[in-house]
Amino acid sequence: MTFDDSIVIAATPDELFALTQDYAHRLEWDPFLRSAELLGGASAPDVGVRAHCVAHSGLGMETEYVSFNPPRACAVKMTRGPRFIGSFAGSWRFETVAPGQTRVGFRYNLRARPWWLSWLLTPILGWVFARDTHKRLGALKARVEQSIA
Repeated sequence: MTFDDSIVIAATPDELFALTQDYAHRLEWDPFLRSAELLGGASAPDVGVRAHCVAHSGLGMETEYVSFNPPRACAVKMTRGPRFIGSFAGSWRFETVAPGQTRVGFRYNLRARPWWLSWLLTPILGWVFARDTHKRLGALKARVEQSIA
């Protein structure tokens, strides 16, 4: 299952890419997470760098950056996560829509497991991820636009 969500934020792609990929400041705007860290001694994300994020629900996921193209896009894939998620990949996209206005987009692809229940569980997971993604984008917009107001 693949789903997308996006929002227009009053900032440049450079500013938004830097903020969203800065794990030292991630918890300042992301209401979904209670912890977020880069692994293996990495100080910044890049292709091959792994990250570990834990949601407020207590569920954690380790991901690996598979692309990193500032300030336009980056993508991760799950390397370890909850047993009920069979696969997960996500990307951020940053597109200028007007001077000082950027469309920030998320695209997620996920599949539940076990495979024989995937037909039932994947849409439920998709709904939860879509809801949380919408909240994340709204929180990012509020954080960025409050700081420039």
